[in-house]
Formats: sequence, structure tokens, C-alpha cells
Amino acid sequence: MSSGKKSVLLVMLILIADQILKIWVKTHLQIGDEIHFFGKWGMLHFIENNGMAFGMEMGGKPGKLILSIFRIIAIFGIIWFLYSLIRKKSNPGLILAVSAILAGAVGNIIDSAFYGMIFSESYNQVAVMFPPGGGYSSFLHGRVVDMLYFPVINTHWPEWSPFRPGETFIFFRPVFNIADSSITCGVISILLFQKSMFRDTN
Repeated sequence: MSSGKKSVLLVMLILIADQILKIWVKTHLQIGDEIHFFGKWGMLHFIENNGMAFGMEMGGKPGKLILSIFRIIAIFGIIWFLYSLIRKKSNPGLILAVSAILAGAVGNIIDSAFYGMIFSESYNQVAVMFPPGGGYSSFLHGRVVDMLYFPVINTHWPEWSPFRPGETFIFFRPVFNIADSSITCGVISILLFQKSMFRDTN
């Protein structure tokens, strides 16, 4: 199988998995609902955010619109870069890493662009897909669905600690989705293996 076909296959698999999980969560859970699957170490914890990966945000509707437009521009940039890598027959690992980043970026822009129009709210109710009265928002103003939460360490700072004595300490607080993971894995792969990946790239 050619690098181009592998790239398309990887992007499609990530997008399908990402959207299936998001749609299932959106249509079965309310905001704040949890389903534990690794005891207390891992769970589905349904939240929505207006911003970037791992729950980071930009202020208000103008910030949301700017972020969505930036994402779309970035996606076209990544597509152009990926196409150039495939044409040059660059390192297969680099092509797959960039493909994973592209899939993650597209996965989240789908939420931002369309979820507001096709879903009802998830606060105090399970969302309905294509509700009769229309969705909860407009084009490019949807919220990104996050659900993967791994609070591996959930404890308290000791009372004698000079830093936040007695307060809760949770290691790895971010709630994320498959698209976020795909972007992160792609970036980390490039950072770790950049010497070999870029060796033959002109």
C-alpha cells in the first residue's frame, strides 16, 4: 500500500473513531455524567468546551469564531504540507504523524462547525440529534465534545506542605478526546524521531 493510501486510511480511521465516540457520548450522556472503566484511574467524563485542545478556551463568541477560522486555515496548511510530503516520498513515519495531526484537527473542527446546528443542548438532558427546533448554536459556534479523563493520581497535598497544604492534587486533569490524542501523538512522534523523519526530506 502506498504512503498516500496509508495516510488516507489513517485519517479516516481516526475520524470515524473520534466521531462515533463523540456522537455516542452526546446522545447518551448529560454534561458531567461519568462512566468509570479503569476503577478511579480512567473514565468517560462528558464535558464540552469552546476552545482548543484539553479544554483551553478563547474568550466569548468572537474568540470562538477566530479560533474556528484559524483551525480551518491550519487544516488547509496541513493538507498542503502532507500532500508535498507524499509527492516527495518522504519518510513514511513523518507522513503518518502529519496524517494523525490532520485527522485530529479535522475531528475537532467538525464539532465546532456543525455540532451546534445538529444537536440540542446537553445540560440537564441527553442531547437530541437533529432536533425539530434546531440546534443549540450556529455554524462555527459549536462546542467540542471531550470525554476521556485519566486522573491517575487523585489525592491531597499534606498539611505540612508549603505549597497548597491540604488542597486536592490530581495528576493529569485535562479531559480530552480521540482527536486531541491524535494531534498529541503526531506531534510527539515528530519531536522524538525528527532526525530520522526529516533526514530524507528536501
